[in-house]
Amino acid sequence: MAGETTPRRWLDARARCVRGPLVAAVAAGLVQTTAVIIQAGTFAWIVAAMLDRGVGVLTLAFVVLVAAVLVRAGAEYARQHAGVEAGLRVRGDVRRELLARLDALGPMGVAAEPSAGLASRVVEQAEALEGYYARFLPQMVLAVVSPLAILVVVAWMDWLAALFLVASAPLIPLFMALVGMGAERLNRAQFRDLSRLSGHFLDRIRGLSTLALFDHGERSIEAVAAAADGYRRRSLRTLRVAFLSSAVLEFFSSVAIAVVAIYIGFGLLGYIAFGPAPALTLFSGLFILLLAPEFFQPLRTLSQHYHDRAAAVGAAAELMEVLERPSAVSDTADAALPPGALELAAVAVGRGDHARVFGPLSLSVPAGSCVVITGATGAGKTTLLRLIAGFQAPDEGRVRAGGDGAVAWLGQRPLVVPDTLAGNIRLGSAQPVDDDAVHEAARRAGVLAFAEAMPDGLDSRVGERGYGISGGQAQRLALARVFVSSAPLVLLDEPTSALDAATRQQVVAGLAALREAGRTLVIASHDPVLTALADRVVHLAGARRDVA
Repeated sequence: MAGETTPRRWLDARARCVRGPLVAAVAAGLVQTTAVIIQAGTFAWIVAAMLDRGVGVLTLAFVVLVAAVLVRAGAEYARQHAGVEAGLRVRGDVRRELLARLDALGPMGVAAEPSAGLASRVVEQAEALEGYYARFLPQMVLAVVSPLAILVVVAWMDWLAALFLVASAPLIPLFMALVGMGAERLNRAQFRDLSRLSGHFLDRIRGLSTLALFDHGERSIEAVAAAADGYRRRSLRTLRVAFLSSAVLEFFSSVAIAVVAIYIGFGLLGYIAFGPAPALTLFSGLFILLLAPEFFQPLRTLSQHYHDRAAAVGAAAELMEVLERPSAVSDTADAALPPGALELAAVAVGRGDHARVFGPLSLSVPAGSCVVITGATGAGKTTLLRLIAGFQAPDEGRVRAGGDGAVAWLGQRPLVVPDTLAGNIRLGSAQPVDDDAVHEAARRAGVLAFAEAMPDGLDSRVGERGYGISGGQAQRLALARVFVSSAPLVLLDEPTSALDAATRQQVVAGLAALREAGRTLVIASHDPVLTALADRVVHLAGARRDVA
């Protein structure tokens, strides 16, 4: 399609944001080329002067030669520094955009992709963009301008030698382009394989205890090793293409330099009487011979960095897929409603096959009240909570939450991070929480019942995804976050499903205290004890709803 954004266009659009460092890199490269020409000319003049007239007063020439070498080194440093600055800026901007996009997509928008794959995009694929801006883009300009400047000098000295250089130059970018087409395809496939490998490995790590329980540890190790070996083979295939590009360039540049050297040698010996050959001198011949490798050096460098372009194009295609995903998050905040109040106007949700999950549902929840959502499994209770939280947008209707739309959320699979029990509880509040508040929240949620049996109490550490505690204990830990949260609207999905009778009564008492404190509770549950706590019961029954 004409208006479709390709990975190359996407990369070039970001180059406009770092135009300053890129221009500085190119300018430093041109200074470096000028220093190379002066260095070669000065060296050729010194050699010619020493052989033709003997050793004379060459102090000024040596000063110029040393100055040219120093300027060339300084320009090389400045060029690399400016290029790296451009690459770092783009990499940082892309990572910020990725994180912002993942936040905008919400839990539902990223649920289909493994977290390891998303981490690979943010880390490895964003990292792959740096070389494109730091090295390839400035070198692409220098690969045209620098050889042209050297060609002008060579043509001024001997137009036939310049003709030999011009004849060989177009073959190099032609073969680079042909090889590069395959490199882009291989790099794109390589990044996809890396995302799959990351997810494959992380899944095995997360299920390590289960694999060990069923004695599948060795088989899992073999599966990971096989996947890693497959990625290794694909990486080597990409490297072979990169080396092929360099080999093609070296072959043609070597042949061209050899032709120029033969021409200069035979011309100085007097064997060529055509064109400017009879006018060749030791100075002009040596000067041209020294410039011939420098004519191809920018193209050599471009070939070395061509894999940066291929890697960036492959990474850009994967990054664009995330950045262009439509957002499923809905902004439910409405300052016209009091904090904690909730309004649902003809809300309906459908599945991918266009069948309706529930709705249309209209509901008004005053601040400080308690609503319990019931219904058969699959009726849409959890989906309704996601709509209220803004994790998902309704297909029809509108959801409004009072104030700034802040909610406290407790899902059926609560997140537990590697930290202490107290540290996990503090995640529920955006503000600092003192030890007394953490202790009280732990008591209300029933966390103290198992924390006191652990070696360090609330300072006991838990592992990734709650390793070291049971599912019911993880749910109580997440419930304690709700108690330290100051959000006026509290959403709970089956908060008592994994609790024993004594702990359930304790949790229900804590929820009742939240309601008495003016917090609005919306609970999805089949528990009759929670139903008795409710001011209103909403029964979801497919495409209709019943309100008690």
